[in-house]
Amino acid sequence: MKETEKEFTNVVRENRATIYTVCYMFASDKEEVEDLFQEVLIALWRGFESFRGESKVSSWIYRVALNTCISAERKKSRRPDTARLTMDINLFADTDEESRQAQMLRQRINKLGVFDRAIILLWLENLSYEEIGAIVGITAKNVSVRLVRIREQLKNMSNE
Repeated sequence: MKETEKEFTNVVRENRATIYTVCYMFASDKEEVEDLFQEVLIALWRGFESFRGESKVSSWIYRVALNTCISAERKKSRRPDTARLTMDINLFADTDEESRQAQMLRQRINKLGVFDRAIILLWLENLSYEEIGAIVGITAKNVSVRLVRIREQLKNMSNE
């Protein structure tokens, strides 16, 4: 295995949970998560040699993953509706209370716009406002203001 491939494999191995989390937040089922995960890996591989290290690797990975998922979301909205064949098995359905609450929060977050979804995801990942701003391309102050508005939107969704 070439040195670049080894480095890439290590970077992916160290950050696979981050990549999966971003994909999970933009997907509606397990198959879509896996598809998005593969698309993110391809995008990361294509940009790996040109990554200059001006930011943290994790910030670069968040940016690539978010951009890939947002692009896929936009493409999906332009595609005609299709019916999926299923085995009537819901891999996302857990019966414990914590899983149901996490699923409810995920459903509410999915009602947000893609930019707000990206911001709340990064916030839930405990990134600082500065890191979030660097990843999505806005100021830390703007991140703060947007998070207040996003939290308010999520609270209002609980009243619906």
